[in-house]
Amino acid sequence: MIKKSKFISISLLVLLLLLSACSGNDSTKEKEESQDSKENKENHETEIAGDLDYQEFSDGETTFGVVENSGDGPAISFSLSSGINILTEEVDGETYYFKDLNNNGELDTFEDWREDTETRATALAETLSVDQMAGLMLFSEHEWDQSAGITDDQKAYLENDNLRNVLHAGPNDVEASVKWANQMQAYAEGLGTEDEPIIPVNFSSDPRSTAESGGVYNSEGNDISRWPSNLGLAATFNPDIMRQFSMMSSQEYRGLGITMALGPQIDLATEPRWLRVDGTFGEGSKLATEFAEAYTNQSQSTFDEDGNDVGWGDDSISIMLKHFPGDGAGEGGRESHTFEGKYAVFPGDNYEEHVQVFTDGGLSLTGETGEVASMMTSYSIQIDAEGNPLHGDQYLASAYNSDVVNILREANDYDGVLVTDWGVTSDPSNEKGYDMSYMGSAYGTEDKTVEERHFQAIKAGIDMFGGNNDKAPVLAAYEMWEEAYENGELDESADERFRTSAKRIVSTFFNVGIFEDPYLNLEESQEKVASEDKVEAGYQAQLDSVVMVKNKDNTIHSSDDLSKYKDKVVYIPSTMRTPFDSMFGPGEPYKGPTMSVEVAEEYFKEVVTDEEVLDEDGNVIGFEQPENLDNVDLVIVGMTSPDNGDNFSFAGLEEDNETFYPLSLQYRPYTADGKNVRQESIAGDVSEDGSKENRSYYGNTSKISNEYDLDAVLNATELVEKSGKDIPVVVAMKAKNPVIMSEFEDKVDAIVVGFQVSDNALFDIILGKQEPTGLLPVQFPKDMDTVEAQFEDIARDMDPYVDSEGNSYDYGFGLNYDGVIDDERTESFVK
Repeated sequence: MIKKSKFISISLLVLLLLLSACSGNDSTKEKEESQDSKENKENHETEIAGDLDYQEFSDGETTFGVVENSGDGPAISFSLSSGINILTEEVDGETYYFKDLNNNGELDTFEDWREDTETRATALAETLSVDQMAGLMLFSEHEWDQSAGITDDQKAYLENDNLRNVLHAGPNDVEASVKWANQMQAYAEGLGTEDEPIIPVNFSSDPRSTAESGGVYNSEGNDISRWPSNLGLAATFNPDIMRQFSMMSSQEYRGLGITMALGPQIDLATEPRWLRVDGTFGEGSKLATEFAEAYTNQSQSTFDEDGNDVGWGDDSISIMLKHFPGDGAGEGGRESHTFEGKYAVFPGDNYEEHVQVFTDGGLSLTGETGEVASMMTSYSIQIDAEGNPLHGDQYLASAYNSDVVNILREANDYDGVLVTDWGVTSDPSNEKGYDMSYMGSAYGTEDKTVEERHFQAIKAGIDMFGGNNDKAPVLAAYEMWEEAYENGELDESADERFRTSAKRIVSTFFNVGIFEDPYLNLEESQEKVASEDKVEAGYQAQLDSVVMVKNKDNTIHSSDDLSKYKDKVVYIPSTMRTPFDSMFGPGEPYKGPTMSVEVAEEYFKEVVTDEEVLDEDGNVIGFEQPENLDNVDLVIVGMTSPDNGDNFSFAGLEEDNETFYPLSLQYRPYTADGKNVRQESIAGDVSEDGSKENRSYYGNTSKISNEYDLDAVLNATELVEKSGKDIPVVVAMKAKNPVIMSEFEDKVDAIVVGFQVSDNALFDIILGKQEPTGLLPVQFPKDMDTVEAQFEDIARDMDPYVDSEGNSYDYGFGLNYDGVIDDERTESFVK
């Protein structure tokens, strides 16, 4: 780091203080100011803080100091090993502290926290090197392990690639996260020079707070409050719960060092087979828009003791709405992470409703912090009913299509950060044996180089590249831009264009305050994350989200005292589930009880379940049910939605890369040969000779990995029937998508639906601890024929299932103890 001899750096300061300190255990370092220093301050001059009052903290790995500014000024935290200088300025008898980010001994505009974000970001962007700007446009690959601390690879991309946006994809381990984050910040802080000022690390995360484990993105670990999935939050139909979640999860994210959420996912779930329905706020645009607004306003704000929104602050995180312009209309429900989901289709001409959720839910906000900080574009190509591109005359993914981006940039004057989804610019991979099934497909630019893809995305208006740790292709795009500018093909220079993106990106850093205070106090983080109030609120939200759709003869009823079940015996059948392999590795089979026996034992005197049947090699090949249910009082069967696979399992396409098969919402095999099945797909790749690929799955059969869930419930009902006893059978449906209930509904007494909630919450609702209040945020269809008849882009256009009690499982349907719920929520969002 460049030093000026007449100034005292923090590293030297620490040495001097240690030599002169009267007590090594004193956390507050104090020295009398020199007369020269006093005279400078009295003249309102800025100087290096040679005599600095600061508190020292350590997490066991990183030692850092903190100085407090007067009034509403931010705390200034700094590594004691980075060599950064701290500037002071005295105004009207008050001393103010600032970081000397470029070590020039002067208070530059971008270092002055008294200036607004616009002013600071503009000033900083003007000083950045091309390499720094390129590094800011990178968003790291998933970082899965924080327990190892900062690694050589991470040091390399911080130093060599100038990368500063890091995706925390590891567990909810507070101590490991805090230590890792502080190490990363200290390392980045030590890289600043007069030519390349210090830029701190912006940590981000996918959703990590859902209660049920096993989600694609959900992080393991108990050190965080647990809530329903987005779809479960939507099932409350209560924006106040959304606001509470947003405020509390933001505080927990900050405790983990995370300053940006890669979410929420606000795509409209208008296609029920889509593999990402559970991450959405359902299929209703009004509810999704209000929830998006509530999530963004609350997360980007900090609130005072009286609950007033004071704007950006210590509890704020930046929000990244995704996936613009809406990715919920994949043809046949196929997911766009991989080749089979390349196209989103709009046969119902309803594209504008999908877009409007983003413009109204992110750009028309009511909070103090203004519009949403950033948005992520979708992978897919948008196609009209005739199979033509909705935008332009080329088949281009959102990140490469300027017409898509300009809906935000030009039509809505959006100047926030636009980020590609992860891996968009990467080349196809054959590692899994799928020649065209790969993540992050560069749809429409497969014939271009990686460098050319970066150039095209930047031309379209993109600022950042998800999943790219390498600045080389961004620098190559800079050169391509400059050449095109000099040739008269572009109206602004590469320098101007890149500084525009840099300004947008560093604005998000300034807003959350990490230039001033990036370090984490481990004790404070441990108090903040998974605090009792947050854990209780998350669990209450789980209870509020559960939807009761069937309750024959009041099987589920109020119970003030659950201890009475300590005299009862429950039977929980077992199941076999074999998830599909994905690009991340083989699926992990599950063979065991359909609900947690350990949790059930908290409620019941005895839990009866099935005995495993083993083959000669000791593998579970089936289950043997109890001989009888003589002592059983209640049967509870856990089921999960029919599992077609996940975002990364190439669902819908055979390994031959040519044969498509249907995704299904029923457990038994579904052969797509009905009258409503498209024999010619709407979308498909167009060959050089003008012929179009047919992606129809007509005549082919679904693949469901958990068909045995249906066997479990049917076997249980048969066993009850044989017993001759009146034993209630309750299904706890753990749903990620709509489910066709006709395969079992008329054989059971009650059904509750939970969207990524814990088994505790399901048991509490089933046993009557709380009256159900949840409503279905998506339609549950009558059969697969009505699924085939609906349009991928139209909400609520299916015939809902009508059960044996006469209830229709429509959007907004739910039961309480008195019957069908009809309250202000259904008036506001359903009718």
